[in-house]
Amino acid sequence: MKTQQSGFTLIELIAVIVVLGILAATALPKFVDMSGAAAQAAVDGIAGNISSAASLNYATAVALASGIVTPTTKVTIAKCSDVGAAAPNNLLQGGLPAGYSVTGTDAAVTSLGATATCTLTGKNSKTSTFTVIGVP
Repeated sequence: MKTQQSGFTLIELIAVIVVLGILAATALPKFVDMSGAAAQAAVDGIAGNISSAASLNYATAVALASGIVTPTTKVTIAKCSDVGAAAPNNLLQGGLPAGYSVTGTDAAVTSLGATATCTLTGKNSKTSTFTVIGVP
């Protein structure tokens, strides 16, 4: 009686290893640079939050000016750097995160409703732009 051996040949094993190596070589570079993309996404998220907070602050100022609401808190925004002001005059609850700074035009948002484009610089020198609405 003959006994039948089962298993993979050396050629089959080498072929599988080569295919796995090719897959790893093409997929690995896409995952290596994820930290840069994550840092940029964090800066973009904070810039979006600032823009949204500026819009809500503007709506509050308009409602106060027209007498629709009783006196409530509004934050004075006359320049880009006012966005990151110290408490209690900060636009974001808790203020700007550590390591972030805002730059931009310092004279463009002096009247109610005037807008200016500001730049948020975060960690790893990632930047994002956002629009701020003036609230004197």
